[in-house]
Parts: sequence; C-alpha cells; structure tokens
Amino acid sequence: MAVAPSNRHVEHRTEVVRHGGVALPGRNSTSLETAPASACRRVPVIMMLIACAAFSDGCSQPAASRATGQPRTGPPQRIVSIVPAVTEMLFAIGAGPNVVAVSSFDTWPPEVKGLTKVGALLDPDIEQVIRLRPDLVVVYGTQPETRTKLERAGIATFPYVMGGLDNLTSTIRQLGAVVGRPREAEAQAAAIQARLDAIRQRVAGRPRPRTLLVFGREPGALRAIDASGGIGFLSDIVALAGGDNVFAAEKREAVRVGIESILAAAPEVIIDLHYGRSLTPEQIDKERAAWKTLPAVPAVREGRVALLVGDEFVVPGPRLVDAAEAIADVIHPARRR
Repeated sequence: MAVAPSNRHVEHRTEVVRHGGVALPGRNSTSLETAPASACRRVPVIMMLIACAAFSDGCSQPAASRATGQPRTGPPQRIVSIVPAVTEMLFAIGAGPNVVAVSSFDTWPPEVKGLTKVGALLDPDIEQVIRLRPDLVVVYGTQPETRTKLERAGIATFPYVMGGLDNLTSTIRQLGAVVGRPREAEAQAAAIQARLDAIRQRVAGRPRPRTLLVFGREPGALRAIDASGGIGFLSDIVALAGGDNVFAAEKREAVRVGIESILAAAPEVIIDLHYGRSLTPEQIDKERAAWKTLPAVPAVREGRVALLVGDEFVVPGPRLVDAAEAIADVIHPARRR
C-alpha cells in the first residue's frame, strides 16, 4: 500500500490545519530550561519518547530495531504492537491482518479500534499479552524489563527506538524483513522517500525562515511550552521543509521554553502542534489568540502562526510524510502555487 498525499485545508497567515490536539502539562517557565525527569510521567504517552529523551538521561537508551528472542520457523502470524508508530507501519506494509492487539493509545488506522488493547509504554499488561499467544511483540527499546519477560516466555520482540526522520524508512525495511514482507516494506519506504525528496526539492533555494515548532503547552496559554530541540524527527522535518529551527543549537529532542526565550529567538514562523483530540472552532480561536500576547515576535506580527491538528505530527509512522508536507506548506505557503 503506497502512501498517497492526503487532502488538507490550509489557511495561511494565522492558520489551522485539521488532521485529526492535547497539550503537554507542566510548570510555568520564562526561560530555556530542562524539565525534570518527572515530566516523563506527566506527558501523554503518545509523546513519551520525545519528552523522555529530552528531559531525562535515563528514559532513552540507544538500541537497534530488530527482532530478538526465540527463533521462529517462519513469519509471525500473531503480532502484538504497543508502539503506535510501528502499528501504522505494520498495516502500511500489509501485515495488519496479523495484528491481534495494540496499545491503549493506538488510533490509526481505523481497523485498530476493534482490536484488544494491552496497555502502553508505562503500563503494558504482560499477562494479557502472553494469553494472546503472539509470536512477535513490538515494544519500545526503552522497555528492557518487558522484553525480558516476554523473551523468557518464548516470545520474540521487536524493540523500537525513536530516531530522526531517516529512522522511519529504515524501520519500515527492518520490520518488513522480520514479518516476511520485504517487498511491500521496500515499496512503502521508497514511496515515502520519494515524497520527502519532493518536499526538499520544492523548497530548495528559498529563504529559510527562523521557525519555532511547539509540540506542547498549557491549553489557551503560553505556559509550560515544549518545543523541538535540534535533534529528532520534528527538527528534521523543519529542516526538510525549508525552515531553520530557532532551537537547533539545543542538542536534544525537546526543550522547555518560556516567553523570554521566544522573544530572544525571534521566530519568523511559529508552528503550534495539537494532537490527541479534535478541537472545536471555539477552542481553535482560543489557542490562536494565546499567541497574540506576543506582538513583538515577528511571526505573530506578520500573522505567520499556524495551528496544525493531528496525531500524524507526533507519531513517527508512515503518515509523518503528510505532516512534513503540511509543515512545508506553512513555512513556504507558495511552494505549490
């Protein structure tokens, strides 16, 4: 199944793109800072890996995404995935019929709504997983205890580790090899790469506006703002889409920023991500109005604040290419004209 461009409505200047938004709760801040490790427990699980990688050295450990555990005689027939991004990959390469259970936070594709839920990053129900008799379980690379328990039960695991944008296609290829669908995985990865390359070509040679990408803040207010740092897939998308991340010098996936830091950074474009739930027109107006309290910021003054709504912006699965196209439309609104 190839990844086809999705239709979307984009309003430029102060804009809203509807794709599918939850803000990361936290404390007030007026300067650039690192949030405490407890932030890993407060944020929605859908963004747990980004938050943990940014806020605590102990939350993220490098590892290869490959199947481990007991050897199998053939491709897995019963797969449990507690990683939404990988669930989307499985369905995209045609292995959806083999998926028997997913995490509590899986929402895409629509077929997952009828599947058994087995918890998530913080609360996987190992006993329930074992009762389902899977021959492959997709887990986070940051869950060594979960992997050990499953492998002791004779169940192979595929440990997923979040990385940069290039991790998307490499993980799809690795996954395809593990589940016996290498050709489908290669076709999917190639289709995604072609669309990413097309974005890069379309913005090549254009001025690169200073861009602030926010993936969490208090609803309706500019407090507890979490923004993309200089590494990770969100920062990679900003660069691909023709923007210069204002916090590129911060070599972590996310940074907690405050008003003073935003004023000093002087972004020319602000991209404000909302996900996890739909927003009513009234809520969108309220979220948009929050930025009007910073008229000295070039992006606010010039009406270049965008609210982008949808889980695809924060779940690094195949739909991430849709997110990249939407972000490129914001940074370079005339690129397709």
